Order: sequence, then structure tokens, then C-alpha cells
Amino acid sequence: MLSNLAFLLWLPLFAKGQDRPNIILIVADDLGFGDVGFNGSAFATPHIDDLANKGMILNRFYVTPVCSPTRAGLMTGRYPDRFGLRETVIPPWRDFGVDTSEVFLPEVLGKSGYRHRAMLGKWHLGHSRKEYHPLSRGFTHFYGHFNGAIDYFTHEREGELDWHDDYESSYEEGYATDLLAKEAVSCIRKYKSDAPFFIYLAFNAPHSPLQAKEEDLIACGFDPDQPRFPHQEAYGKEGRGNTKEQTYHAMVMALDRGIGKVMEALEDEGIADNTLVIFHSDNGPAPGYAGSSGGLRGHKFQEWEGGVRVPAVVYWKNHINAGQKSEQVMGYIDLLPTLADIAGFDGGFPNALDGRSMLTIWSGQRETIERNFYLGCGAAVGDRWKLVLKNGGNPNMDLKSDAIFDLWSDPAEAKNKSNEMGEVYQTLNSWIEEYESINPPMEVPAYHVGRKGFKAPKEWNVDDF
Repeated sequence: MLSNLAFLLWLPLFAKGQDRPNIILIVADDLGFGDVGFNGSAFATPHIDDLANKGMILNRFYVTPVCSPTRAGLMTGRYPDRFGLRETVIPPWRDFGVDTSEVFLPEVLGKSGYRHRAMLGKWHLGHSRKEYHPLSRGFTHFYGHFNGAIDYFTHEREGELDWHDDYESSYEEGYATDLLAKEAVSCIRKYKSDAPFFIYLAFNAPHSPLQAKEEDLIACGFDPDQPRFPHQEAYGKEGRGNTKEQTYHAMVMALDRGIGKVMEALEDEGIADNTLVIFHSDNGPAPGYAGSSGGLRGHKFQEWEGGVRVPAVVYWKNHINAGQKSEQVMGYIDLLPTLADIAGFDGGFPNALDGRSMLTIWSGQRETIERNFYLGCGAAVGDRWKLVLKNGGNPNMDLKSDAIFDLWSDPAEAKNKSNEMGEVYQTLNSWIEEYESINPPMEVPAYHVGRKGFKAPKEWNVDDF
């Protein structure tokens, strides 16, 4: 947690009588490092770029290479290895959720005076029991879906409606990305007079299935007189453009527009100045789906930079200097301790946190904090060096030898320096060994286990699982 000295330095930011900030945490799904304008995207993301221009770009922000583990660490401030969720996600047919002894971020904020705490969008942290439901994990409102890869138009997964408003099914029609942005705007307007509030806005975009609205496809060059790209079940039955790239572009356009609507609502309601907005992706781009790693090596499912280093921005007017780019190594597990500091949380945690508060970095009081960051499956990164072990356990890596990279001069991980860096190797290898020795009480089985013969419960009612 924040030191007494650092906290005293932070106090002047509240000297004008401002309350603790509203917090909006926006997470994109499978958005690559190179899929935003400020990282050289081939297509425009004006609203995300505007957020970056007004805030601080977190250029070394790390996550896990797959979805559920990132979201679990985000909510707990702890490496997901501790509760058996590292190498795969929680699939629809799985009776598994994050250990209920883990304290979630909205619980911390609830104890810090945040009365309204909304979870909007993709949950993916357990859906088979009530105790895994967002409303059982500290949130006061849930609007969205339990599973990943839902149909953007029908809101179905495994043939059943997976769209919910608190505990009830929601039959609201519309494109999923638009509906989530609309609900976020509604919550902002509803909660503004009872601040501070917390909104966790977890878009499914631009995760598969590749589906976009017709008007967005047309804006991206869609020609209705030309064939759409071939239908496969994973892509959904509607919303396909002429190419995957065109469709992906249109999906990112809708995501960017939704973020713009959220920021516009904050301005319209007069609360933008005291709202902290965080934006990042949950992992790198999925292979074969037109996303970009922006020159970094690898993609989703891999611990290469392209799979675990994602676009990220933090914005808070007058509290975080505009136009800054931080090279501090940080990531998903750091958000809970950082937000706990900002919220003034003075309670303890039953389980030790792996994340560290980045408040002094965000506020500009410090430029760097020395630390190593465990990436999972035999990989760790420090301020300069990165180690990837050939026997790390990720079959998607296919390494013939251990590898060390100097990310300062070689961010694309092209030159292995393992023969030159004995001391660096020992330091990072010891760090990896510490976390890979974790033996969780239970562990999520491989993705395919239980899939055969599974039938989804009616409208994903947890009581019928």
C-alpha cells in the first residue's frame, strides 16, 4: 500500500475539497498492442487516442495471454496461479469459479465508500453457482454476459441467451458493444449524484465471433455487391464483411465509439474532472482474426510481448499529467492496490497481494519503481530484461532453448542473449521458480474437458447449471 510519505504528497490533489474520484475501468477483449492509433494502428481509434492524449500511456502494461486469468488477477491483485487459473479460461461447460475466499476489487471499494459498483459486460470468472455471480463478489449491479465469445446480435452462447440484468435474463435487443456503452452511460447518469461510483466496463469486442453492424462495415469499405467472407460457426451468422480485416476494423470502430460515448457522458454530467478512467486490453490479438501486435513478437496464447503487453491508458484530469508515456513495468495485478490507495482503503487483505501500487508513478512523483513481473508459464520480465524458459509449460511457445531478451534495444525479442547474461538469468529464473512452485488447492481443467455432450442451462440460469 502507499507509504505515509507518498500519501502526504498525494493529499494536495484533494486540497480543493474534491472527493475520491469516480472510477471507470474499461477492458477490451483481444485488442492488440498495435490496434490503437497511438501505437500506429492501420485504422483510426480517435476516442481512445484522445484519452491517451489527455492522460498517461502505460507503455509497459502486462497481462496474461488469455482472458479469465487476466480478469481474475485484475479483481484480486494476485497472480491467478494462486487459485488455479493460469493456462486456460473458464469455458461454458465448466463448474469452476475464482475461490470465494479471494477479496475482489469492488469489495475493497465498497468498504471505501463506493456505494454503486457496476459490472457491465463480460464476466468470465465463474457462472455455475450463485457464489461466483458478480453480485456475490462485491458488485451492486450486473449487466452483460457470463461467457466469452457470445453472438453480438443474438447474445447467445451454446444456443442459449447469455444476457443478464442483475439475476434476470435481459431480452434487450441490439449490438452487444453498443448496449454495454449505453448501459455505462445510464449508470453514470444514475450514480452521479451519489458519488463516488465504480464501473467495470468489460467489452467483448473485438473478440470473436467476427461480427459488426452493417453501417460500420460500410464505413470501413464494405461492398454489398461483393461476397462476404465465408461463414464459419465461430464467426456468427450475421455481421460479416467482405474480409476479416474489414469486419475487425468495424468492430474496433464500435468499441472506440462506445468509449467516446462514456467520456461524453462524463463531460455532459459535469463529473469528468473527478473521474479516473483506466483503459487496457485483456491479452494480445487472437491469431487469424486480423488484430495487430504492433511489431511485437507473438499473439494471444503466448508469453511473447505480443501476447502479454497490451495498449493501456490512465486518465484523471489535473491529477495525472497529460501527454505522458510511462515505461514503468506494471500490469493487471497492480490495479487493485493502486485503486485501493486512491480510494483511501484502510483495511487489510486476508491474502497477500502480488500487485504493487502504481500511484506514485501515475501521479508523477516517481518515474520508475524497480520490480520484476511474473508472466506465467516460465516467463518473467524486469525493467530491462525478459526471460522465457523452454520448459515453461506453454505448448504455444515451442522454444528450443531458454531465451533472454534486452527489451530496451530489442522489444521485438529477436536476439537471444542467454549466453551473455548469467546473473540476469539467475535473478529472473529464481523469480519464476518462486511463482511456479505455487500449488493451488484446485485448478481449472483443460479447456476441452467436459465439452462433449454439454447442454447449456436455459438462458444460462445459474440455478439450472
